[in-house]
Amino acid sequence: MIVPAVALRAPSSAGLPALLLRPWREEDVPALVEACRDPAMRRWIHQRADDGAEGLRWLEEQRRGWASGVRFAFAVLEEEAAASRRLVGNAVLKMPRPDAPSSEVGYWTTAHARGRGVAPRALEALTAWAFDTFAASGLERLDLFHQLANEASCRVAEKCGYPLHTTVPASPPAHPAPGHLHVRRLAALDPAVPDPRTGCR
Repeated sequence: MIVPAVALRAPSSAGLPALLLRPWREEDVPALVEACRDPAMRRWIHQRADDGAEGLRWLEEQRRGWASGVRFAFAVLEEEAAASRRLVGNAVLKMPRPDAPSSEVGYWTTAHARGRGVAPRALEALTAWAFDTFAASGLERLDLFHQLANEASCRVAEKCGYPLHTTVPASPPAHPAPGHLHVRRLAALDPAVPDPRTGCR
């Protein structure tokens, strides 16, 4: 399944700017490198860009993901004004294959944007797009994994309708520490889970 590059939007909330989610571009590399300097980011993510060259390699990996239909990474930007959009995060859908019944979502937020509702709003936009785009080809559930110590990520998951499914042991290199697995199912298959278009609970 060929998936065209798309732009997603999350509405403004409580006076906070709306969000734009779009595929990563070369112009985002300096902001990506800056985001990866944050100690909290370095604690939780294992794919980093420490300089411009690594940033370009990371960008190329995201482009290959879109082209192969197995990884869809979105740069998340605050939309205060088109001319001054600022990178505030990343949201990604990772699929083992285009017709897989389950896929994994992930996200991170830049240091300067934490506490502004970026992660839950971006995750909700990504969730709605994933089910809208891939349910017809078999997608039934989305998995979200975070390390046990990452309590903020746990709160985001549960706020957005990803209840805790199980605690899983470490499995390096993808998951170097024990973590929580949260699961959100397509609403039509599980009425207890809110429809992905209705927003976070």
